[in-house]
Amino acid sequence: MSSSSKRQSVLPRVHSGPKAPVNFSSSITIADSALLAGNHTININSESVVHPRAKIDSSNGRITIGRRCIVHERVYIGAPSADPTPSESRDGVVISDYAEVEVGAIIESGGTLIGEGCQVGVGSRVGKGAKLGKHCVLTPKTIIPPGEVVPDFTVVYSNGTRRLDRRGVTDLKNKAQARQIEVLRKLIPSNPAKFQP
Repeated sequence: MSSSSKRQSVLPRVHSGPKAPVNFSSSITIADSALLAGNHTININSESVVHPRAKIDSSNGRITIGRRCIVHERVYIGAPSADPTPSESRDGVVISDYAEVEVGAIIESGGTLIGEGCQVGVGSRVGKGAKLGKHCVLTPKTIIPPGEVVPDFTVVYSNGTRRLDRRGVTDLKNKAQARQIEVLRKLIPSNPAKFQP
């Protein structure tokens, strides 16, 4: 086998749609293979990281990702909702500072808010118009229904049970996330110019 041969995917090619207008901070890290599509603006603030194969779709409203956020692989931000009622918000999705959206999570568009320091677990789904308070944790495979409001510091388990987490470790978590971002910046080849008009 020659070193120039490349294994081809058996999956069909993903069409990303129209090229989205973007507003990036100069200090973001965004993988070349991330997919950005839509006709509303996608804003990504300083020191945030977007992993390969993450999809950010602004077809249904503006997408804003705050400072020092991490968007993992196969995440879909701005997914269309099954709910046909129009949203009153011009924002599709707002992800506040220090939030982390883990592998395979889906965040529907339509006035959806992910609060500061939230962690959206692997394979979780946040419905259209849902609002997560500050420092909430969604464990893997959790589903938040459209329009639901989750109070600050709430841990939501995939079976629907909830508890409050007031351990006071938010500063430690933010410092750990900043260190993780430093490592990711070295590991993920970044190409923000690819997405600029």
